[in-house]
Amino acid sequence: MRIEVRADGVHIDGYVNVTGKLSRPVVTPRGKVLETIEPRAFDEAIKKSGNISVQLDHDSGHAYAQTNDGTLKLREDAIGLHAEVTITDATVIEMARKGKIRGWSFGMYNVSDEMEARGEDQLPIRHVKSLMLDHVSLIKDKIPCYAATSVEVRAEGDVYLEVRGMELPEPEIINKPDYSGYEERIRRITHEETD
Repeated sequence: MRIEVRADGVHIDGYVNVTGKLSRPVVTPRGKVLETIEPRAFDEAIKKSGNISVQLDHDSGHAYAQTNDGTLKLREDAIGLHAEVTITDATVIEMARKGKIRGWSFGMYNVSDEMEARGEDQLPIRHVKSLMLDHVSLIKDKIPCYAATSVEVRAEGDVYLEVRGMELPEPEIINKPDYSGYEERIRRITHEETD
C-alpha cells in the first residue's frame, strides 16, 4: 500500500487481495475453511457490482470515495484486485499523516463457490468463483489481511455480507518480533571492525 498526502487530499493505492492465494482459516456461511478468490472473479465483480464505495474499518455509515465519481478506481490484474483512491476527508488525511492506516480489506456477497474436500485433519478449501463486491475498506483498527470474516445479515436477511479483516488483539497480547539474534550479530560485526 502506498499512501501520499497531497494538496487535494490523500492518494492511496495498493492490492486489496491477491487472487489464487490461500487465506488463513476463515469462518464463512459454509463453515470454517481456507479460502481463495479465483482469478477473474474480481474483474467480473467490478463490471456487475455497480457503485463500489470505500469505507473505514468496514463501517457502512460513511463512504469516503466511490467508483461512480472516479475517486475510487478498481481493476484486477495478474496479481489481484488493485485499488487507487483519492480521499478529501480531513479525518482520514490526518490518519494517513500519522501512519494509522494499516491496509485494505473488502466486503463481498452473492458468492458462488466450489468446495474442495481435503484430509481428515485439514480444513476444506473454498474456491470463490464469482462474487458481488460491496465495498473496499481502509483498515485502521483491524488487522488488514485476508484472514478472517464476520458475516452480517443485510437487506432483511436475504444477503450475507462477508467482510475480510480481523480484530486487533489487546496491545499487551501482540507478539513483538525477537531481533536479539540479529542485534547480537550486528554487535559482533561492529565490535570486530573496531578492533
